[in-house]
Amino acid sequence: MSRIGKLPVHLPAGVKVDILPGNVVKVKGPLGELSQKVDADITVAVEGEEIKLTRPTDQPRHRSLHGLYRALIHNMVVGVSEGYTIQQELVGVGFRVEVQGQLLIMSLGFSHEVHFMLPAEVKAEAPAVKKGQNPLLILKSADKQLVGQVAAKIRSMRKPEPYKGKGIKFVGEQLRRKAGKSAGAK
Repeated sequence: MSRIGKLPVHLPAGVKVDILPGNVVKVKGPLGELSQKVDADITVAVEGEEIKLTRPTDQPRHRSLHGLYRALIHNMVVGVSEGYTIQQELVGVGFRVEVQGQLLIMSLGFSHEVHFMLPAEVKAEAPAVKKGQNPLLILKSADKQLVGQVAAKIRSMRKPEPYKGKGIKFVGEQLRRKAGKSAGAK
């Protein structure tokens, strides 16, 4: 039995789950509404305050889908009840970020500003920068997959370089640093 798939998904207060025709699971909570189509072989059942998933056989395909859909449904439940937050740090002289509604305006050391339009489901904020600290960008959403994809896209605009670490990095991310040239080495 799949270790992940066999675990039930607990439903917190205020979260409602509907199983629609076509094996579509719809989760509604205080932070929004998400839906996910589940493979026809996987059976989804709501029993009281828990969601349980079962598979028909022990074939490798069914075992992998069992854990996958349990994890996706769990992420939706956590998303609509608590939400997901990703923090990114802009490391570099003159690096700045400004949020205007759903538009991010970033200065990343290029000769021009970089403009990035956020999806409607993702909210961003850039707290005021204290002296001596790097600017922060905080992304929030109920959809874990979407907020992660947006954060990866923003990071790809200026990945941290290995010598000084300049670029956009996740808060808490460990970067592999390289030693620079050795001065006067013979």
